[in-house]
Amino acid sequence: MHVLSRSTSLGLAGAVLLAATAVPAIAQATSPTAATLPDAPTVMQQQTPNPPASASSSPSSSSSTQAAPQSTPENDKDKGAQKTSDPGKVAGTSNDRLFYTLPNFLTLQQTGKLPPLTVGQKFKVVALGNFDHVEYPWWGLLAAISQADDGDPAYGQGWIAYAKRYGTTAGDSSVENFMVGAVFPSILHQDPRFYQSSQGGFVHRAGYAASRIVVTRTDSGHSQFNYSEIFGAAVAAAISTYSYHPRSAYISTPTNPHLFVPSERTLANTTSTWGTQIALDTTTIVVKEFWPDIHRKLSHKSRQDPAGSPGASGN
Repeated sequence: MHVLSRSTSLGLAGAVLLAATAVPAIAQATSPTAATLPDAPTVMQQQTPNPPASASSSPSSSSSTQAAPQSTPENDKDKGAQKTSDPGKVAGTSNDRLFYTLPNFLTLQQTGKLPPLTVGQKFKVVALGNFDHVEYPWWGLLAAISQADDGDPAYGQGWIAYAKRYGTTAGDSSVENFMVGAVFPSILHQDPRFYQSSQGGFVHRAGYAASRIVVTRTDSGHSQFNYSEIFGAAVAAAISTYSYHPRSAYISTPTNPHLFVPSERTLANTTSTWGTQIALDTTTIVVKEFWPDIHRKLSHKSRQDPAGSPGASGN
């Protein structure tokens, strides 16, 4: 039940984060227009033959100071466009963020063969993503949705129940991330990185991304069944179900002061959690495949909006 709420919240949280970040991107793109207005008079001043010595020093110095900032906005745009290809804090990974916010360090746009990640690098990049500052409010949002849906009903309601749901949310995410991205890839010598295709139409690319759930690369670059994803998610579901999720309990509700809630530590719940996690990971990896296209469209739109705005051509 708890993982179901995580999958439900993915689209909602992604849309909110996307809308929140699009506004400052558009605002930043409008700033260079004012800086380019003084260029015309400075060019005329530079072409004036034999100006007086006292008058020429001032315009030339002002024109040089005005010419320098013109390259800054363009450089800023280029940096924004190349954000998804910046090298990460771990060699062979990226510094990308899904919807400008959620860590996406194991996704790469390049398809060439890269040096394999060492065991230490696999654990480090997963730790950087899992304990990123964005994850803590993200877990809080997922826990709030779980509480609203009465996930893990044995916890009841109230702040103590919310704290328990927050803990299980953080635990579910952390265990699954490390099992799928570090523990099993290290044991089985598999590459936990996702290499985007960026070729072909929507159906082809979506099919390629979805297939990465069952097909991955080895450290030597060969294709192999994705044991790390399938078995790692299964082990994570088992640990989650049988270690810290609630047992059977009696809780008090407004209509029933002695309501019996059965234990969630069952094989059926483990299987359901495993299947839901695989489905969530499949959806996420498809979004990762198309994120560079979304990023480019948003960046292009932010550059075009100032020129098409009502006040852009006015005097």
